[in-house]
Amino acid sequence: MKASMKYMTIAAVGLAGSLAATGAMAAPDWGSVPGKSVVLFYPGQSSWEWALTTADHPGADKFKAGKDCAACHTGDEKNMGALLVSGKKNEPTPIAGKPGSVVAKVQFSHDAENLYVHITFSEGAQPNAKMDPNYATKVTMMINGGGVPEANRAGCWGMCHDDSAGMPSAGGANRTMYLSKTRAALTRQGGGDTLKPAAALQQLRGGGYELEYWQARINPGSAPVAENGIIFDKRTETKPTDVSATGTDSGGNVSVTLTRKLNDGAGHVVFAPGKHYTVAFAIHSGHAAKRFHYVSFEQSLVLDGAGADFVAK
Repeated sequence: MKASMKYMTIAAVGLAGSLAATGAMAAPDWGSVPGKSVVLFYPGQSSWEWALTTADHPGADKFKAGKDCAACHTGDEKNMGALLVSGKKNEPTPIAGKPGSVVAKVQFSHDAENLYVHITFSEGAQPNAKMDPNYATKVTMMINGGGVPEANRAGCWGMCHDDSAGMPSAGGANRTMYLSKTRAALTRQGGGDTLKPAAALQQLRGGGYELEYWQARINPGSAPVAENGIIFDKRTETKPTDVSATGTDSGGNVSVTLTRKLNDGAGHVVFAPGKHYTVAFAIHSGHAAKRFHYVSFEQSLVLDGAGADFVAK
């Protein structure tokens, strides 16, 4: 074992041990937990508005009629990723040599206090995009407690707009992800920076119209750094984070566990047995940043129930 890898493993185990000692985490035996493979693919500049425009997206009319993204495209992720990453469609600045997709094994578990998600994958031969100087890899899970209909139907596309940073209508703006209903108006070019009145925004948030995300930021040879936050009118990190992360990165083989209390007391998603949630996943590899990531379609999660893509027990 290389010295850097040994250090990382010891650091991760030490972190897990210290958290368990304080009652914050007791990681499951993932070898005994069922999992599912999720294909994450490169989306290029395919925005929410693009997906809704018939002239741009052949499936737009089906989507507007009620057919969700995963219902049409599950099984075709690798083909779509290969096309988009090549620069032949919806990608004006392709990264040479970047794989079009990544397959991750995802497992969920919970105990009386915490929800755990375990994500393992091989990054493949990732070129260095030189966009993020701080982290080689970022692993993210989006969570919808039920209040964001577009996330239920389209996963990450519910917050990816044509005027976000690096997108066709950004015009040089560094706009983060946001939810459509926070904008005064939405056009084919996105929603811009004009928000609805404060009272309307407060009503939206009171109805659960926001998304939560958990993220592990990783460099080989170091313990992962955990972050989480909310996406509403913009992406806002929770400080201090209430998510913990442990894991390893060995030659591009990544294993990460993200953990958070079932009810963090911070007004975020509360996880309860029998309730269904929508989750989606994103992976930035090769020092990529912003839209240059891999994404999944929407997936369902339930605790101690049935009828979902993932059942946490």
